[in-house]
Amino acid sequence: MHLVPLPTTGPAPTATAGRLAAAADADAQTAAFAVRGLDVHYGATPALRNVDLDIAHHRVTALIGPSGCGKSTFLRCLNRMNDLIADCRVSGRVLFNGTDIYAPGTDPVSLRARVGMVFQKPNPFPKSLYDNVAYGPRIHGLAGDRTALDEIVETSLRRAGLWDEVKDRLDAPGTALSGGQQQRLCIARAIAVAPEAILMDEPCSALDPIATARIEELIDELRTEYTIVIVTHSMQQAARVAQTTAFFHLGEVVEVGATERLFTDPRDARTKGYITGRFG
Repeated sequence: MHLVPLPTTGPAPTATAGRLAAAADADAQTAAFAVRGLDVHYGATPALRNVDLDIAHHRVTALIGPSGCGKSTFLRCLNRMNDLIADCRVSGRVLFNGTDIYAPGTDPVSLRARVGMVFQKPNPFPKSLYDNVAYGPRIHGLAGDRTALDEIVETSLRRAGLWDEVKDRLDAPGTALSGGQQQRLCIARAIAVAPEAILMDEPCSALDPIATARIEELIDELRTEYTIVIVTHSMQQAARVAQTTAFFHLGEVVEVGATERLFTDPRDARTKGYITGRFG
């Protein structure tokens, strides 16, 4: 993965452009994530083009759009998971709490502890339930002794709504749980390292309706403590869980706004066409 910095030269800005730039900079300092001029290529193939998007603290932001439109690519830019993909080139700026996460010297491993991720398919480690949750705190040195580690494990499982279901079998393998329980275990694992944000890439697509409803309830509970960004193909799910929704199409952010407004009064014809099922 090669990072290409934004150019710093160009014509002198007009007074109006200067005011707009100052306002954008102010927004960037107050947003949880502030993305400016983001371009992503896989080899010669563009995946994202000139994306600007602010993500607010302690809200759920849903990313919607047709398959292949760049939603997951964008999500992976927020914790540098694209670093792990060969021939991926990223240019632009991604600020997390005001700091450019692509700046030289940034440690991606530490970043991913602050910005956790839950994937489409539940992926518990081939370890016990306890060790699945304790793994992150151990490697990051977050627990001084076993008592502190026990507390982190219990607290994380409680926040993920799983403690009462598994507290008497913490030595059982994580893979023995149902799909919905496995996904909540993965959420507990992400919470255990005390992140500031959680990214979710289609977290319910492999789950049945009952498990999906439980995950959606959990997302609503967690947003009081964490900034959450979720990729979903389900517009109904976005409407249920998100306060803000961004519509992606062909590698661009077409429209972003309050979820209810975007679904009931889209301002771009492409957004309306997607929401009404004319394409997608």
